[in-house]
Amino acid sequence: MSDDEVTSRKRSRANALELGPRKKATTQDPLVHHGRHFGRAIHAFCNVHTLVINGILRMGEQPEDPEESFTVQERREHAAFRSLLKIIPYSEERMMEASEDEIIIMAELIQKGANGARSDDTKGIKSAVIDWITPKGQALTPYLPRNTKSVRGFNHERTGALLCPAGLDWSNQEIKAKLINGQIQVAGDQWPLMLYANYTYDPEDPWNGLLRSGLLVNGFKHVFTSPSSVDQEPKATRSGNAHIHGMRLVTKASIAYVATQIRFALTSAQVFSRTDLLTDSERFYNSILDLLDDVDEKEEVEQLMQWWNRQVFPVYADTERIPSENSALARIREKRKGMIAQGQGQANVS
Repeated sequence: MSDDEVTSRKRSRANALELGPRKKATTQDPLVHHGRHFGRAIHAFCNVHTLVINGILRMGEQPEDPEESFTVQERREHAAFRSLLKIIPYSEERMMEASEDEIIIMAELIQKGANGARSDDTKGIKSAVIDWITPKGQALTPYLPRNTKSVRGFNHERTGALLCPAGLDWSNQEIKAKLINGQIQVAGDQWPLMLYANYTYDPEDPWNGLLRSGLLVNGFKHVFTSPSSVDQEPKATRSGNAHIHGMRLVTKASIAYVATQIRFALTSAQVFSRTDLLTDSERFYNSILDLLDDVDEKEEVEQLMQWWNRQVFPVYADTERIPSENSALARIREKRKGMIAQGQGQANVS
């Protein structure tokens, strides 16, 4: 064996007493990163490529057209596009100057982020929801496994009661049997009791408690602040998704997104699919957005959004605050100003 071969062999053998070269860090494309937030907080079931193309065309061909001239669907689409531009730095300039191939790549990366976030949240909530629906200090009967869904939905007393459409009586054995065997098909726009505070529906006042259930708040915190914040014991070592993306207020789409995720987690469906006719998730999601975007429901929606911001972002919410004129901080500053003024007065005298 030649000297060169010996040297080469020595170099190729790993040294167990050395850490070795650091593995190259994997970085996520910023568009994927922003796409995750887009799917959660702006629109969950959006065809990003079509959204971007239509948005660019609208900016180029109809830049001065008032939004009042758009249809409801066009207004919602345009609002989603403008929100997308806001969360991605310099995206408007990039998109207006990009080639068709570059637009396709950008849209695919954003879509990848949205799809990835939805998949991650589906997986996380699937297990966590069992804790949220189990009364404290008690156990569910029969037992519900955290990682198996086949016994959920109308197959279980607890999940069935939460998924029962508002207006139907889960305690009615005939209705319960029809829901279990599929004689009663539940469409996406037939909202379940899980959306209501205390899971109670008032047919005389259907807005009462709507989208204010503790289950939804738990789901929102799990997704946007941190899983540990659900128990009001922040243990997370990383910033929550809301903080990472500068999210300081709840969005209508984020409420619809969380409701859709929790509803799916309670069902017996194994794979999340927006077009699945059994769960009808896309229609469910859009039906909530339809209500929250309805101008005739503006007053109730504003009250709902204020309520949500107080639950999740109390620091930024428009809540009543104690006047600060007599606070300790105000007194310290007042005293310091007096001392400075007194010192300046003595200096002028001398």
